[in-house]
Amino acid sequence: MYKKVVLDNGVRVVLERMSSLRSVAMGVWANVGSRYEVKGEEGFSHFIEHMMFKGTRRRTASQISNEIDALGGEMNAFTTHESTAFYVKVLDQQVGAGFDLLADLIHHSRFGAKDIEKEKQIVLEEIRTVQDDPEDCIHEFHAKDVLGNHPIGRPILGTSRSMRQLDRRILLQYKQKHYRPENTIVTVAGNFSFPHLLDQINEYFGTWTVEGAAKLPANIANSRWPEQSKTRQSFHQKPLEQVHLCVGFKGLPVGHPDRYVAYVLNTILGGGVSSRLFQEVREKRGLAYTIYSNLSSFFDGGTLTVYAATRSTEVEAVIDQICKETKKLCRRGVSVKELERTKTQLKGSLMLGLEGTYGRMNKLAKDELYQGRHVTLQEIVKAIDRISPEQIQQLSQNLLDLNGLVVTALGPIPRKMAAQWG
Repeated sequence: MYKKVVLDNGVRVVLERMSSLRSVAMGVWANVGSRYEVKGEEGFSHFIEHMMFKGTRRRTASQISNEIDALGGEMNAFTTHESTAFYVKVLDQQVGAGFDLLADLIHHSRFGAKDIEKEKQIVLEEIRTVQDDPEDCIHEFHAKDVLGNHPIGRPILGTSRSMRQLDRRILLQYKQKHYRPENTIVTVAGNFSFPHLLDQINEYFGTWTVEGAAKLPANIANSRWPEQSKTRQSFHQKPLEQVHLCVGFKGLPVGHPDRYVAYVLNTILGGGVSSRLFQEVREKRGLAYTIYSNLSSFFDGGTLTVYAATRSTEVEAVIDQICKETKKLCRRGVSVKELERTKTQLKGSLMLGLEGTYGRMNKLAKDELYQGRHVTLQEIVKAIDRISPEQIQQLSQNLLDLNGLVVTALGPIPRKMAAQWG
């Protein structure tokens, strides 16, 4: 059973009762991520996420950790380009304690000066971890190649320079600007009582106010999704065992009418071990151990990216095979049999992902954040079932345009290839 309530101060509350379960997942989502940062604020959204766990007026950092462990629960957070989420998952009998802990983090985190300086070093280590991981690193390089100066193209963690220059006063101003009732969604999924839970949410979030009016950052109001009108290449030499590749195509905004067609298309292309790229590149030709495609959608645009890692002698062969498979989808489309198999795969994956309270809580928040309403599982399944081979081919021709191909490579790139493509 689903219910949505908007508190008097603008906080949106979306709830789904799952009485057959014994757990409850509770989340507080702020409508702020790395794309809301302007020059000098790079990485602030992610840094604030870290600082929320470093102590409040009532609890030290160690007490926060001890309390969630004592509840036998799970507590964590994450930052994306467009949102920041804090969540707790506990047994249904521990809902009150879990909410008290979560609300304390949101409202009363201390942001101590010494803690900030220490956390800077931790985030700098996190940045170095990404730089040492070729798969993470290539995706960051590729995002910059595809999106240029668009705010989505910036790394969520910020940069080493922005972290070293981070100032507590400016950080707190950023938090006050974006952590506001009207920018907040509270989501709960699991076994609970609606009246009792709503009373708790009102107690913790109903009287929350923030001084001053929020203003949309200029980089959001004025940013336009970049056009991919020509082929581009970017090569980064590094002494690795493999060359890591990202091959990028156009995607769709998160609310686009063809979004379910895009999900199916992505699954056919590289969304699993039965996908065309996995079968052709890995299983038939042995050109790569890892290859997959990923669809990323945002408020105003999206990307479809193919990732692969291969030995330096096979880089061109892998790129060539990726291009061949995309051409096949554009020219020949997909058979009814393959389409039906992919629909079943996608629906199965979706349903399995929503069996737990965390998956449901996550979906509730994203539905509200991007659609402004609850999208039922039945609605999604019907939309997937309606997809035709013609729709797949038409969208393939729209998105998989080789004239707008963006190729990014990291590793021991052959000099001949770099000279030929550069």
